[in-house]
Amino acid sequence: MTTTPSPLRVLVAKPGLDGHDRGAKVIARALRDAGLEVIYTGLHQSPEQIVEAAIQEDVAGIGLSVLSGAHLTLFARVLDLLKELDAADITLFGGGIIPTGDIPPLERMGVARVFTPGTPTQEVVEWVKAHVGVPSPIAPVYGGSPTGVGS
Repeated sequence: MTTTPSPLRVLVAKPGLDGHDRGAKVIARALRDAGLEVIYTGLHQSPEQIVEAAIQEDVAGIGLSVLSGAHLTLFARVLDLLKELDAADITLFGGGIIPTGDIPPLERMGVARVFTPGTPTQEVVEWVKAHVGVPSPIAPVYGGSPTGVGS
């Protein structure tokens, strides 16, 4: 008997006070149309609500849409909560009105990818399919006593 693999599950969220969700809905629909299971949380979600929903829904990725200018704070808080709740394996990506100079700090803090206005939806879909839910390679463990032949 063969089983059909479950579709990739992602959560799309609008954190903070920003009330413009057209872009988030466009991305959510593009991901859904590409065969992913998408949970859209709606407007004005706190980082705590977003992470709680992501854990409850057992998603592989969270996509944040931020237009309010609070991207550094909001992404950092979501990443902190994912670590605190032992859910750091959930890939965080996002987009919105984010200055290009803020993208490197976001990536250094752990945001996997930042999409800026004008990014084709197909590029977002392809990136999510290729990078979300893909296990990270296990880093080799060094130290301790060597073992093997002759030990």
